Amino acid sequence: MIKRILYFLTPSENISPFDVTIAADAGFDMVVPFTKLEPKQVSAMVQDAIFCRPPNRFNDTGIFIGGRDVHMATDMFQNAKNAMVGPFKVGVFADPNGAYTTSASIVALIEQVLNDKTSKGLLGRKVAIFGTGPVGLCTAILAAQQGAIVKLCQLVADDDERSAQRFCERYKTQVEWVSAQTNDEKDKVVREAEIIICAARAGVRILEGSLAHAENLILAADTNAVPPSGVAGIGLNDLGVVVEVSGTSFLSIGPMAIGSLKYKTQFGLYEQIQKSSTAALIDFPEAYEFALSVLKQQPVKPEKSI
Repeated sequence: MIKRILYFLTPSENISPFDVTIAADAGFDMVVPFTKLEPKQVSAMVQDAIFCRPPNRFNDTGIFIGGRDVHMATDMFQNAKNAMVGPFKVGVFADPNGAYTTSASIVALIEQVLNDKTSKGLLGRKVAIFGTGPVGLCTAILAAQQGAIVKLCQLVADDDERSAQRFCERYKTQVEWVSAQTNDEKDKVVREAEIIICAARAGVRILEGSLAHAENLILAADTNAVPPSGVAGIGLNDLGVVVEVSGTSFLSIGPMAIGSLKYKTQFGLYEQIQKSSTAALIDFPEAYEFALSVLKQQPVKPEKSI
């Protein structure tokens, strides 16, 4: 019997148990790890995978690109795509640190809640994203691609503006880098924002008192499931409900709502590799489109954390 194989490529020392479990549940018979890889090694590995099976057998073999570095993942993804030869192809899915499917889920949920509650999505909205790691950076690019005016907010001195801007350039998007390291800087950013997304380190409260200055705030989303919440007032399961903090009312999206869609998106994309009529090539813009398709089948119903 033919086995469906997923080759897990990562520059890290270990692969993610989370990613492996979902891949197995989604139907792959074998998940084979290759760790400590460099992008230059990917082309040869992919060609090893495509030539050991007949042409157009792309549903039976997949390449998953993990790790924690979005720049390296992008290089690996491009090298994998370029390694295909005629009808010898396999599906390729990149999701370093879960950032691609998480950011896709954040932006898809925001779009749906905004359209449902205000009849207007992200186009032209002023968006502030607190946290410049992989999730924050990918979320900034996706929001900008939907027509939002995006600020990526630096929270600590070590945040790398040059690296972030280089990644935005790769996807031909414009995102403004601003400092939010002091309370005054946070207050200024919050005062102007219509949409706030907190994608900072887990277990750290990023916004509370500053919300008193949120004169234009419509919606806030928080990825942090570890107490305390990144944004005061947002519950774990909040989805399109109104909360009030420091005299400011806004729609909220909590981390469990984001995580639920992220799981469905990642699971579905693993399935897509095995079922697609063409060799699936999945970057985070494709993950976003898939997340939207999931929401169309399962409309958002406002929920509030207990």
